[in-house]
Amino acid sequence: MPARDEPLVSRRVVLGGGLAVLATLARRSLARGATPASGAAVRAPPPITAPGQVLDVPEFEGLAREALSPAHFGYLATGVEDDRTVLLNHEAFSNFEIRARRFVDVSQVDTSMTVFNTSWSTPIHLSPVNALRAFHPDAEIGVARAARRRSALLVLATGSSVPVEGVLEARGAPVWQQLYPTDDWAVTEAIVRRAERAGCPAIVLTVDNIPPRNNETLKRATLVDGSDCLGCHPKPPPELWRRSPMFAGLDVSRVTTSVPANLTLGYLDRLRAIVKGKLVVKGVVTGEDAALAVAHGADGLVVSNHGGRNEETLRATIDCLTEVVEAVRGRVPVMIDGGIRRGTDVFKALALGATSVGIGRPQAWGLAAFGQPGVEAVVDLLDRELKAIMRQAGTPTLASITRDRVVARSRPGVP
Repeated sequence: MPARDEPLVSRRVVLGGGLAVLATLARRSLARGATPASGAAVRAPPPITAPGQVLDVPEFEGLAREALSPAHFGYLATGVEDDRTVLLNHEAFSNFEIRARRFVDVSQVDTSMTVFNTSWSTPIHLSPVNALRAFHPDAEIGVARAARRRSALLVLATGSSVPVEGVLEARGAPVWQQLYPTDDWAVTEAIVRRAERAGCPAIVLTVDNIPPRNNETLKRATLVDGSDCLGCHPKPPPELWRRSPMFAGLDVSRVTTSVPANLTLGYLDRLRAIVKGKLVVKGVVTGEDAALAVAHGADGLVVSNHGGRNEETLRATIDCLTEVVEAVRGRVPVMIDGGIRRGTDVFKALALGATSVGIGRPQAWGLAAFGQPGVEAVVDLLDRELKAIMRQAGTPTLASITRDRVVARSRPGVP
């Protein structure tokens, strides 16, 4: 296995999302005693041993890299091909400026949100991430307990390493169940029924995970990983439907893919007919698809490109948000994930019309670094930063974060 400070790939620094990794490497070079341009001596920072010592969410990425094997970190970090969509998901937030306002009483700031008649203390929700036990023994139970302590919405992945019933018990309140529908309708229906019996009030259909996908970063990380994989998970079947507890007891012999390539509006109609609770469609990035989804029964949408893991479109989700919100015209809540690293990112998404803002990789970084307390710290950092910018912008409630609070920067070649 390579030393922890050696790059995992020689051609480029891509693992972990570009800019954050470069910042981590810069901090490490200073910690080794490198001399800055001014020639002044630099004192090495103390080691981080507790989540409360972490100053920002991107710093958790470096801690996760140190805690995980190259392959496991590569799974978290990977995008498609050049990983540009992964990077642009975050970089695009810098294309929006926040208008600071004065003469507003912001002595009390309220970040609570309500979706489908249920309230949470924060607009930050925990997006579905598969197989969290690969990153820490606390796994989904730790994330659920963190969500409980922070009163945050949790969307459980179909590929969870813990059964939905156990997660619901740990959360102490309903969670939403993500759905990879597979290409066997009997399996799809069985998953929906199980989630509803367990008490999940919403099914979140993921429509953006159509294979194949070229995850080069993951492949390179796997090649340099000298770990004995059998020591952690003996002979794991590669297919999601053969290893996830959500499929336990089901006949998956006819399943060949997690998301079928023929997932059409007819499929959405068929699913709408069997879902008793709310049906949310995750992976919508255009106004056209947003309008169609709502017309065919979607109760909510998530603007998402799967964190850039499945497509190299170079379209950041924050750049897709406005057209989706306009197409929906307030009929259903619109959520978003992808590239959220700062409280200001959350603010900008809310200003552009998002009801809730999801985090995927950041929760896994926090989990990998410190288990449940790490997840709580990630939410706390984002929440603290959000409250700070709400005060600067003169917005004491989420409802007051309106479109006029942000200004789009002019970009060359962009109308």
